[in-house]
Amino acid sequence: MADSALPQDISQGLDAFTGSAKEALGEDLVALILFGSAAEGRMRSTSDVNLMVVLARFDVRKVDRLREPMRLAHATIRLEAMFVLESELAAAADAFAVKFADIRARHRLLAGRDVTAAIAPTPAAMAARLKQILLNFILRTRERYVLVSLRDEQLARVVADSAAPLRAAAEIMLELEGRPAASPKAALETVARELDASRWTGTLARLSNAREEGKLAPGTGAMTVLELIALAEALRGR
Repeated sequence: MADSALPQDISQGLDAFTGSAKEALGEDLVALILFGSAAEGRMRSTSDVNLMVVLARFDVRKVDRLREPMRLAHATIRLEAMFVLESELAAAADAFAVKFADIRARHRLLAGRDVTAAIAPTPAAMAARLKQILLNFILRTRERYVLVSLRDEQLARVVADSAAPLRAAAEIMLELEGRPAASPKAALETVARELDASRWTGTLARLSNAREEGKLAPGTGAMTVLELIALAEALRGR
């Protein structure tokens, strides 16, 4: 898939895994769909490569042939693969509405046929999943604060990891309101500005810095984590 938007090792690793999947799975392979930051060409050094492997059936004899290529890709390019049957797509879209809505919006087809048109989570499922994501984030991040709030280097990772759920939540919120954003980052900036035009500006700047640079200014980590919890609470309230 020689693509200048992807690092060369990622492109080569995906090519190798795609070839192995076609050979191992044969007619049972419906589609290989790249999603997440790799699909957008916005990978960071710590990014995983996210792939959805859509199957007609889970034939263990065929899947077993893919074990070593999968292990190699996982080790070399941080490949994370989700194996889903085509018949499960509709149910999975409702069960994991936010993730599948994002896959539908931003993906690249590597092999097979594009089945993302079948991914159509209902608004009710998306709203329920949105609330779940935000509450889970709040509870999990409180725990991380208690565990690592004396360690700036660990707090930077907590802040960086906050970007994905908060941005996804804001994006789905705007989509449910009929106001789709250009990107998850833009969605969070828009919703935060509407919640309070000035309160979250510095918080989001530190969030972006932690995600892109992997670090925060000394002494700002604990405050930033607490601010992100407060932002998630405000999103959930909205």
